[in-house]
Amino acid sequence: MSKRLAVVTGGIGGLGTEICRHLARDGRRVIAVDLATRSERLEAFMDEVSDFDGTIGFAPADISDFNSCRALVEGIESAHGNIDILVNAAGITRDASLRKMTPEQWHQLMRVNLDGIFNTSRQVVEGMCERGFGRIVNLSSVNGQTGQFGQTNYSAAKAGVHGFSMALARETARKGVTVNTVSPGYCDTPMVAAVAPAVREQIVADIPVGRLGSPADIARAVAFLAADDAGYITGANLPVNGGYFMSF
Repeated sequence: MSKRLAVVTGGIGGLGTEICRHLARDGRRVIAVDLATRSERLEAFMDEVSDFDGTIGFAPADISDFNSCRALVEGIESAHGNIDILVNAAGITRDASLRKMTPEQWHQLMRVNLDGIFNTSRQVVEGMCERGFGRIVNLSSVNGQTGQFGQTNYSAAKAGVHGFSMALARETARKGVTVNTVSPGYCDTPMVAAVAPAVREQIVADIPVGRLGSPADIARAVAFLAADDAGYITGANLPVNGGYFMSF
C-alpha cells in the first residue's frame, strides 16, 4: 500500500492508540488527534508508538469545535500533505437516566460524539472527492443498536453516527470515497473497567464468545475498511461485539 495519510480522532485513547498502530502497520502515516490538555496520557502514547519510527504523530484539537477542526486539517495538510483516511474514534460518556439528565450532559456528549464527526468530515470530504480517493470510518457502538439504560444521550448519538455514515456514503460513492461505521461491543478499555465489577461480570456472561473485546479486535476492523482495496464497501456497519447483538 502507498503511504497514505490517516487522521485518527481520539487517537491517544485505548481504542484510538491501537487503531493508529494497525494503520501504521499497513503502511499509513498516522496523525493521532486529541485534546492538548491530556499531557500525561500523551506522554504514554508517544512511548507506546515509539517503535514506529516517527510514522505516528500527534496534533491537538477540540473536535467539538468546527473552527478548531478547520485549523487542525489546514495545519496537517500544510505540514504532511493531503488527508486520505479519517477515523472518527473520539467519544465520551455522560451517563444518567433521562429523568436525571441535565441539558449540559446531553449537549456536551452530542458536541463530541456527533457534532465532532460532522466537524472533522466536513473539512476533508471535499478534498477526498476532488482527488478521487478517501476512506472515512466512524466508530459507533453496540449501544447505538440496542439502547442502554442510563444512556439516552450516548445511544442516540451512536445511532446517529451510522445514519451520518449511510447518508454521506451516498453522497461520495461515485467519487471514490467510502464511508463506513464500526460498532464495537464491550471492550477491555478504561471506560469499561470503570463499571462496577458485578455489572462487568454480567456483561461478559451475556457475550457469546465469553470475553470482552480487545482494542486490537476493533482496530483490525477499522484497518480493513480503510484499505485501498475496500472500495466496494460503503455505507456499511461492521459490528465487532462477540455476538452480544446479532441482526441482519
